[in-house]
Amino acid sequence: MEIVHEPWYRRLHLQIFAAMAAGTVAGLVGGAEFAAKVAWLGTLFVSLLKMIIVPLVLTSIIAGVSSVGRGAGLGRLFGRTLGYYVLSSLLAILVGLLFVNVIRPGVGADLTTAAHKDLPVLDSPTDIGSLLLRVVPTNVAKAAAEADMLGLIFFCILFGLAITALPDEPQRLLRQVFDAAFQAMMKLTGWIIRFAPIGVFGLIARVVGDSGVEAFRALGLYMLTIASGLTVHLFVTLPLLLIFLGRINPRIHFRNMLEPLTMAFSTSSSAATLPVTIRAVREKVGVSDRVTSFVLPMGATVNMDGTALYECAGALFIAQVLGAELTLVQQGIVVMTALLASIGAAAVPSAGLVIIFLVTEAVNLRGPQVELIIGTMFAIDRPLDMYRTAVNVFSDSCGAAIIARAEGEESVDTA
Repeated sequence: MEIVHEPWYRRLHLQIFAAMAAGTVAGLVGGAEFAAKVAWLGTLFVSLLKMIIVPLVLTSIIAGVSSVGRGAGLGRLFGRTLGYYVLSSLLAILVGLLFVNVIRPGVGADLTTAAHKDLPVLDSPTDIGSLLLRVVPTNVAKAAAEADMLGLIFFCILFGLAITALPDEPQRLLRQVFDAAFQAMMKLTGWIIRFAPIGVFGLIARVVGDSGVEAFRALGLYMLTIASGLTVHLFVTLPLLLIFLGRINPRIHFRNMLEPLTMAFSTSSSAATLPVTIRAVREKVGVSDRVTSFVLPMGATVNMDGTALYECAGALFIAQVLGAELTLVQQGIVVMTALLASIGAAAVPSAGLVIIFLVTEAVNLRGPQVELIIGTMFAIDRPLDMYRTAVNVFSDSCGAAIIARAEGEESVDTA
């Protein structure tokens, strides 16, 4: 795959850093009066992000799940693949949950002076039955209109599975429709993300103008929390899965995956890295074409360990900033939603930040304060996005190696 290098001044992460610096200076010099004048830029950017959530998740999940197809032995392979993806994502979420509860980066933070005025009434089911009933929507159109993302994600997964059970002709037709719609949504997401520097300028100017530079202390702790969780998952959790589930030496697997990890970190896109990942897993890890061609494309769409960790920790960070204590049941809802929402995270840069709205909505964390905090988080999202993409890609490769061993392949990561 040929990598096209953009001029330095067109690289999005550099533009965001520049906008962040400009917004800080503007907020300090202009104060609250100037912040009020440019705040609409950040509000517009957040509105654009929220606009694409439902269609992005709907097309991404249906296209990804329906792509598994059918065939002899496919049920077993699909079961093992899905089982690994659920396990690794759940472990990532629990790591993020641990770190955000230990470090508590949002406690005492004042990212906006309005954040403590009108606390949302947090939604909390009273029992397991109520929790499960929330997952099943009684009206899919209503769930989409009201951004009931738990129900919408559940429906999309079932609909994608239903497509795989259709005869060849209607299955191919529906897959083409949803795949084309997903490609269009990824293109639209890319356009909106290019608007990020302008939105970040407005958001940072507003935060600094209202709260001063103290806001960056909380953001620094937040970055430390996410980075620590990703590091533990990458260098502890996933290697343990390789050892216990695949009887694979993690050091050999890391060595074989250096090229895709570098590509993932530099592009922040699992989709862009996929050709490199497939080549490395086939030629260096030693996984068969049958397993590689099934597990990796599916993983690039539905297996997002780093994103799942980020969404869970990010939602709890927002709750901490707002001064809202989440109960164990509410944190359980966050875990479940982060797990399901990570399936809908498109394999494009910064899509995980878009999906975090789903997790906050699940516990009724919504409103202008939440939108402002999420927008501010975007200013420091680029390095975190690069890191979590590398984690996503490495998890996919671990899954391919583990599943290949389970399918009886003995030449996996032997050198």
